[in-house]
Amino acid sequence: MKRKIILIALIFGYCFFIHVHAQKITPAQYIAMHKDMAIQEMIRTGTPASITLAQGILETESGNSALVKKSNNHFGIKCKAEWTGERVFHDDDEAGECFRKYDSVIHSYRDHSDFLRTRSHYAFLYSYEPTDYKSWCYGLKKAGYATNPRYPQILMKTIEDHQLNEYTKSALSQIPDYSVFVIKKNNGNTVKTDAEELKEDKTITPPIDRSYEKIYNGLRAVYADSGTSLLAIATRYKVDLAKVLDYNDLLTDGLLDGPQWIYLQSKRTEAKQETHKVKTGESLHQIAQSNGIQLGYLMAYNNLDEEDPLPAGTILKLQSSIDKKINNDAGEEDLSSEKNKIKYHSVRSNEDLNTIANQYHVSLQDLKKWNRLSSNKVKVGQRLIVSK
Repeated sequence: MKRKIILIALIFGYCFFIHVHAQKITPAQYIAMHKDMAIQEMIRTGTPASITLAQGILETESGNSALVKKSNNHFGIKCKAEWTGERVFHDDDEAGECFRKYDSVIHSYRDHSDFLRTRSHYAFLYSYEPTDYKSWCYGLKKAGYATNPRYPQILMKTIEDHQLNEYTKSALSQIPDYSVFVIKKNNGNTVKTDAEELKEDKTITPPIDRSYEKIYNGLRAVYADSGTSLLAIATRYKVDLAKVLDYNDLLTDGLLDGPQWIYLQSKRTEAKQETHKVKTGESLHQIAQSNGIQLGYLMAYNNLDEEDPLPAGTILKLQSSIDKKINNDAGEEDLSSEKNKIKYHSVRSNEDLNTIANQYHVSLQDLKKWNRLSSNKVKVGQRLIVSK
């Protein structure tokens, strides 16, 4: 009798398991799960939330496709030559095609926005009003996003059936201003934005006005107002967004919360001057930016973490070793000792962050903190601080 009861229970449990796992995500559920990400990406890059959500629904079959389940790839973006991340292989237009694999959904959404915003053949899309989803749908097909000849109609129906344009409208007032960096006609008399230029001739690449680009601290830099999109700067000056973040010691992109200089090339490992006296309210990041020095090196030279208190009047070292003596409230202090020198390591092809941490007997957490790394990924040739 007991065996019979156990058998029945097992059968019931198996049936319940199959039922639960056979349930598919509905379009409404997909929208509820991802609408906030689509809106945030619109605020960050200007890509309409309605377009992002509709493409996500179609490409993933509302989150049920085999590709999305094994790769978190919500937009069917293929590897391309520049992709250095993880990848999966999936049958699409051809058998065994290479697709990008993401750690999380948000990385897929961000890559989708960057993919559209930074490629020249999609640039004309941003001349359309965000709420003009029909022009966007036809424009995506024209730019070669999909091979299905009915792609625009399918995309429009998805937007209309689920009223996705309402999500676009909710973020209209928060779209970043990509016209901060203007384009001047060759005659110098008229000034037009990217969007206006592209409306007139979508086949040309307009000349870039470099009037905002200056040399600051001896480095290429641009002064940007509060609310300017970092992606806009990267796009305008043809610098990879990841490099802009790296050059400026930023872990994530978005809109600037205050006017500031943004470097377009890597900052130095040492500043020109030897020391910096902290002003009231200054942060380590602000000091690194104002002196053109990488934040990781600034922290290492002074044995500081970014969260450490920074009292006004503190004297910070801006170079790896100082043979001179500096004056402070406690008198003169010799800073040229061996303990103040920093060790570095260049990543080799067979190494990862764990290997390097073990080699120098430091923790993985410290290694990431000293080098401002948001993940464990490193590249061959990358120079790392491996000791304080």
